[in-house]
Amino acid sequence: MFEKRICMFTGHFGSGKTEVAANYAINMLQHHDKVAIVDLDIVNPYFRTADAREYLESKGIRVLTTIYANTNVDVPALPSEILSLFQNKEYKVVLDIGGDDLGAKVLSRYREEITQDSYEMYFVINTRRPMTATQRQIEDMICEIERSAGIKVTKLVNNTNLLEHTKAQDIIRGHEIIQRVSENLNIPIGFVSGFGQSLKEAGKELGVDTLFMDKLIRLPWD
Repeated sequence: MFEKRICMFTGHFGSGKTEVAANYAINMLQHHDKVAIVDLDIVNPYFRTADAREYLESKGIRVLTTIYANTNVDVPALPSEILSLFQNKEYKVVLDIGGDDLGAKVLSRYREEITQDSYEMYFVINTRRPMTATQRQIEDMICEIERSAGIKVTKLVNNTNLLEHTKAQDIIRGHEIIQRVSENLNIPIGFVSGFGQSLKEAGKELGVDTLFMDKLIRLPWD
């Protein structure tokens, strides 16, 4: 699950991709001592990696964000240090990508550097969100992201949840939909992510890799 040097996370708004990306970076520290996470979400002003910056840095993770992250200005201003992470092979790099075709377009700037390296392109799915509730919706979104980024999705992530109301059966039912997407598009499921007992029960039944998460990204109404 942590083999590739560059790991990108994208998904529709509400998929939980930023939470997954941040927790993935923390777990990656168990396998590699130099980890960086880059907030490339230039579209969504909420649920940003920058929200968890202090905690991530306290764990020893290098955090790069867009210049105007967590301000009332949100434009495609990307830090020049990103290029250094492609050149410095000592780092494992996690990229948090915008949750639609416009957000993913930023990846096209780095397509050559990424595709010449070892990478995974994860598509995070919460089947309890209205825009990714069906197989067709998920497949259409994947196609939009791939077309915009110029990079193929290599793994799917089942992050089906209803926040604190999530039951194991919610995750399992979501997995059934995502499994159909996997078979139709020939994209394997990388892992299932979630919290606590519900993920433990679902993971045991599904028999797949699991990413147990801590809540790191604050809600805009908190």
